[in-house]
Amino acid sequence: MRYVSTRGGMEPRAFSAILLDALAPDGGLAVPEAYPRFAARDLARLRPLSYRDLALEILSLYADDIPRADLKGIVDRTYTAAVFGSDEITPVATLEPGLHLLRVSNGPTLAFKDIALQLLGALFEYELGRRRASLNVLGATSGDTGSAAEYALRGKRGVNVFMLTPKGRMSPFQTAQMYSLTDANVFNLAIDGVFDQCQDIVKAVSADARFKERHRLGMVNSINWARVAAQSVYYFKGYFATTRGEGEEVDFAVPSGNFGNILAGHVARPVGLPIRSLILATNENDVLDEFFRTGRYRVRPASEVVATSSPSMDISKASNFERFVFDLVGRDPAVVRELWQRLAETGEVDLAATPHAKRLAESGFVSGRSAHADRVRTIRHVSERYGFVVDPHTSDGIKVALEKREGKVPVICIETALPAKFAATIREALGRDPDRPSAYARLEERPQRFDVLPADASAVKDYIAARGLR
Repeated sequence: MRYVSTRGGMEPRAFSAILLDALAPDGGLAVPEAYPRFAARDLARLRPLSYRDLALEILSLYADDIPRADLKGIVDRTYTAAVFGSDEITPVATLEPGLHLLRVSNGPTLAFKDIALQLLGALFEYELGRRRASLNVLGATSGDTGSAAEYALRGKRGVNVFMLTPKGRMSPFQTAQMYSLTDANVFNLAIDGVFDQCQDIVKAVSADARFKERHRLGMVNSINWARVAAQSVYYFKGYFATTRGEGEEVDFAVPSGNFGNILAGHVARPVGLPIRSLILATNENDVLDEFFRTGRYRVRPASEVVATSSPSMDISKASNFERFVFDLVGRDPAVVRELWQRLAETGEVDLAATPHAKRLAESGFVSGRSAHADRVRTIRHVSERYGFVVDPHTSDGIKVALEKREGKVPVICIETALPAKFAATIREALGRDPDRPSAYARLEERPQRFDVLPADASAVKDYIAARGLR
């Protein structure tokens, strides 16, 4: 397996060469040169496997330069009942016949991001050990990625973590979960701006090749390919848990802001998973819904990004979207370069009147939008009818799934986080606080440690230069 850039400016590289830095030298994103492929007989072989064994089979396709015994050790140490609550790792709850909830939020930070980032932390430690090197990890989060990355990397040898967050734009639980960490290798930076500005800073810093090399910079954001590969595993697990034979099709409903989670489903399809539709749900920040309805991708300025009750989706620049477009235009990097140049200059690209519009219509994506009133109503509906309490983002996904489901094709809704992280919205919907794990009792009252910086890449560079590992 070799990886190339979506923009064509990188010689093919092995997995270990793109693990620590998913942004290619030309500013594009690393993608497989070609997707691996499972035949129907392979799916039958994979169906009875445990989550750990399934993860090994899938990840070994993408990380074939890591000795299988080493990869097995990493996977086995990562996906344990002690960390994720049970050996199922991602159990499925059936709400009603044909409507399922894939529960992927039982990790240490109560969000689906743990599935990939616990693995990524172990892979980073392994690779740095092989190289006898250190790394300064830079990331940006709209809520859950940051805490999942910090919990995965806290205390790891040879790693410092610098995580950018939009000041005042996360829930109190999400904020406290990150800022209350006291590990010496964790640095929280509250940026005076919105998430898109945090993400732009990460890309700007990473694009400075001299700075990146001098300060040994790596990235854990959802543009890291290892995260996409790790997330694709639970699509297979959800499929096997809800079907009986390899010819059956399913739909997956996925709340989406940065396009990383649903991209893992998109990737699972050419590998061989029989997904009929990927149902994408946005909140009021509906850039992706607009694109899949109209073919027009229009980035909103920071002043137009709305703060919502599903804050992890308050995003108008979906960083993983470039990988999907690369596939959509026939994996032609010249087309991607042209489109992203136009996006940089005008803030939008429109594929509606291009030859790519037909491929978009045939891509298997459908989309919808959910607003605050929809979230509250859906949380209440799911609680009263099915006895489950879901968080606001998962509520967005279920709302759109119920609108878009067709016939007898099963729909699997992917959970985003546990409701404990969003108590205010749960109180509004149900009149009571959500349950929270005892480990997080009185979390918001713990001392918090963070630094406030302007939305400026130079300020972030200075901060890393002063505190990063050498």
